[in-house]
Amino acid sequence: MILAIDMGNTNIVLGGIDEHKTYFVERITTNSSKTDLEYAVNVKDILEIYNIHPGQIEGAILSSVVPPLNSTILQAVEKILGKRPLLVGSGMKTGLNIIMDNPKTVGSDMIVDAVAAIHEYPKPIVVIDMGTATTMSVVDKAGNYIGGVILPGLKVSLDSLSRKTAQLPYISLSTPDKVIGKNTIDCMRSGIIYGNAAQIDGIMDRMEAELGEKASAVATGGLAKFITPLCRHHIVYDDALLLKGLLILYRKNTQHH
Repeated sequence: MILAIDMGNTNIVLGGIDEHKTYFVERITTNSSKTDLEYAVNVKDILEIYNIHPGQIEGAILSSVVPPLNSTILQAVEKILGKRPLLVGSGMKTGLNIIMDNPKTVGSDMIVDAVAAIHEYPKPIVVIDMGTATTMSVVDKAGNYIGGVILPGLKVSLDSLSRKTAQLPYISLSTPDKVIGKNTIDCMRSGIIYGNAAQIDGIMDRMEAELGEKASAVATGGLAKFITPLCRHHIVYDDALLLKGLLILYRKNTQHH
């Protein structure tokens, strides 16, 4: 089993995974003021909850979109496992051809998602990741990563709506039965939830038009499971996509002699 770590702006996802199964997936808060020891305690606690001894873990790999915290997390994991994790970055073998103006600026989370998607779904593929931002990345028929779009995530949209308006409250996100809301809160929920579903559908249509063919679609990220069922395109929800991609990259970059 390896420890796969995905550091986002809001949460750090830790998963125990091998080719056969996912043993656990847990989230802790991304907090730049925490020390490596505090994160080490988090990691140790998660392993203990699942009765996993650090010796059962052969190695670790980190994908991060929060570079200032990288060394803190790498040191924290090393304290517990006694091995330094691999870091997804420009020096790493990915097997992915990135056709972008500046390949080095592509978020490592998007690269890892694409690596996993190519492994499991027919190309071309649109990979949707709904986190703090929502990203939609495209892998063409030949398996090249050719770009995509970045949109405000659901929570970002909702927070800015509540913050900039005097009369619109902070609300929880649940799916309303009808698109046409009858009260302020349902109108906001409907706008955000159905708005995001419609946005994904609309962009998928345009992407397929540019590609000149239908694309398969896979979505990941905490909020995707609420949105994908409302989309008109068939979108597979895969919560462990990034962890699967990290496992593939770990294997690619640790050749056994």
